[in-house]
Amino acid sequence: MGAGKSTLGAALAGLLGRPFVDVDAELEARTKVSIADLFEHSGEEQFRVVEEQVLAEALVAAEPAVVALGGGALGSAATRALLQARAFTILVEVDAATAWKRVSASDRPLARDEQRFHALYAERLPAYEAAADGRARDLDGAVLAAAGVHVGLGVLEELGALVPGDGPVALVADPRVGGIHGAAAQLALGDRLVSTHELPAGEEAKTVLAVERLWEELRLDRGGTLVALGGGCTTDAAGFAAATYLRGIAWVPVPTSLVGQVDAGIGGKTALDLPGGKNLVGAFHWPARVVIDPALLETLPHVERAEGRAEVVKTGLLAGEPLWELPEPEQVRRCAAVKAAYCIRDPLDRGPRAALNLGHTFAHALEAAGSYAELTHGRAVGLGLHAALRLSVEHAGLDPSVLRTLEETLPAEPASVDRDRAWAALKRDKKAASGRVRLVLLEAPGRPVTGVELPDEAVRAALDGLIAG
Repeated sequence: MGAGKSTLGAALAGLLGRPFVDVDAELEARTKVSIADLFEHSGEEQFRVVEEQVLAEALVAAEPAVVALGGGALGSAATRALLQARAFTILVEVDAATAWKRVSASDRPLARDEQRFHALYAERLPAYEAAADGRARDLDGAVLAAAGVHVGLGVLEELGALVPGDGPVALVADPRVGGIHGAAAQLALGDRLVSTHELPAGEEAKTVLAVERLWEELRLDRGGTLVALGGGCTTDAAGFAAATYLRGIAWVPVPTSLVGQVDAGIGGKTALDLPGGKNLVGAFHWPARVVIDPALLETLPHVERAEGRAEVVKTGLLAGEPLWELPEPEQVRRCAAVKAAYCIRDPLDRGPRAALNLGHTFAHALEAAGSYAELTHGRAVGLGLHAALRLSVEHAGLDPSVLRTLEETLPAEPASVDRDRAWAALKRDKKAASGRVRLVLLEAPGRPVTGVELPDEAVRAALDGLIAG
């Protein structure tokens, strides 16, 4: 009682696009009687029977929902079993004193005596902790818990405990990241670590040849886990290797770049590049867990940190908040939660998750035109955002002040790539349909529009505006 489950649950349901069921409110709606009166006239035992029925109906419904349980629901063995079988259960953490302050003035039948309330809290806490698949104190925490994303300063040291299961682990990194953080990761993994492997740095990791070498080296069985330590290219390639090795093994990305921590390491998209386009071969393979330690960014070169800023700005534009103004650890957590919410809502990228492609259609075309060597992903995304927002002003009614804010926050230097190669790569973009390029534009911050088709000449002009000469 008083943890804020109803408020948090309703907000979470709205964010994920799912129905919300408040078991207490549903009970009152069905019986036309308040919870207090139900207790008084039927007794707690009968109340729990009806509560169990309402909860069971919510959990076996075909459409996934966010369900707020009553404070005493876990007293039922049947409910606990059903939660284990059908739900991801989040414990909303609150101390007893705060909870009492919130409910002491209410008419709740079990919140009329402070001493008894504290005793009840202590009595119920073991059941709450045993049932919890994740813990949260706020909306971002609930989203991250549901997505299996663990964010915290210094959590690399806890990697061994955070990798689910107890099977063998193989660690993959590029030579530079391995040299900086590899020893700490190996120490944290302890006796579970059975092998270490290298992928080339940068986009060279995302080639069939590089991943083929990794496949050949791996000796994990299906109970093993592949841990990918590095930036977005490492997690993309290692995740694809995990998705395909033995037809799929568990994997845990540990992103070490700002791009990886706010975007690339979250959501289960894995991919390799082809000469004709970026990320054209891949699989959706949701990680067993994502471990994000913002402290790892302290060793990131200034240039690479600046590169990651493009993804932070993109996420802020989608969220409708200037997330790029937050302190870095908070920035990482907020961006990770925004990305995670999109991915939970649309795990196979067939609907609203497409909004995350804001600016990326242009970015991927520029990268491919430069053979993945001329400009980095972060710089390409920054350029792509400029094109997308210019088109948004012209075709989606975006206030020009938003574009001016982008220009001040994320200056863009044109890329030196071949225009025709860039256009050919853009036409081959994964989001294209029937030969038509489909873009993400913004009507306003926080209001993306997906699947926008514009005349080729408008798109080509926007792309050409990003290229030098």
